[in-house]
Amino acid sequence: MSLQDEVMTALKAAMKSKDQTALTALRAVKSAILLAQTETGSKEDLTEDQELKILQKQVKQRRDSAAIYLKQNREDLAAPELAEADVIAQFLPEALSEEDIAKVVEATIAKVGAEGMKDMGKVMGIVSQELAGQADGKTISNIVKAKLA
Repeated sequence: MSLQDEVMTALKAAMKSKDQTALTALRAVKSAILLAQTETGSKEDLTEDQELKILQKQVKQRRDSAAIYLKQNREDLAAPELAEADVIAQFLPEALSEEDIAKVVEATIAKVGAEGMKDMGKVMGIVSQELAGQADGKTISNIVKAKLA
């Protein structure tokens, strides 16, 4: 079953259970997928990698918004954003722990022969591609910086 089918099934279930938070989040995901599909002008299916990137972007947007709301002491606005992020995150693959990410980063640094911050771009590109959908770019970036510093 494709991701789009899974989202539609969850959307129908949310409609039946009258779960407004899930409805809002899933409608946004459906909209983002449809926009990505029609972006090229043809109604072609997205690859699994493209779908994962869309989901990650949706989750990141909501978590960033929640962080901004929390800085402004607006818990009433942050809570729905975090709830929507959790609904969308259930469609993402299991996230790796920081230790697992660090192992991949160390292996990549050894393979590439990176010797400092000047090689961060090379390492980031390879690790980001390898861990697509399993790790947040910000987390990867922080670990790469720590290892190369």
